[in-house]
Amino acid sequence: MSRSEGATVRVTRVGNGSRMSEETADWRGRRPQGLDDATVDALGTLSCALETVQRARGHLYAFHQLTGTAHRELEEAIEALRAAGRDAQADLLTAELLGRDVLAGRWTFQVVEEYDDGYHRHFTELEQKVRDELAGGVRHIYEAEMKERQQG
Repeated sequence: MSRSEGATVRVTRVGNGSRMSEETADWRGRRPQGLDDATVDALGTLSCALETVQRARGHLYAFHQLTGTAHRELEEAIEALRAAGRDAQADLLTAELLGRDVLAGRWTFQVVEEYDDGYHRHFTELEQKVRDELAGGVRHIYEAEMKERQQG
């Protein structure tokens, strides 16, 4: 054990021989007194569900950015077609695809905003509410206990 800014630091060797150090005060003993295993398991599952929602949100942002990139590339293709004297095809792409909504009445930024302001916000708020009510707001109890079991 060593000390770093008043916190205990434990250096451990893991299976592959590498070193890891963790400030034990930051993650040990997170479970509020009286919180049963079944509730910790349920909160762990809820936390996993929230993480999946966060990943889905990230994929929506990727969808938004990739669609925007495709739109800029489409503009370049239209310009290249015009430069090649292929105005009919450039006109077709301009009329039928350039600026088109990805969903009825929506561009990708609107899809992202609706998800953020609706499902994502509601899910995040309810996860926080349940965690506050059951565990005093403490996050990742299940994971912290798994870490403690594995690292000793």
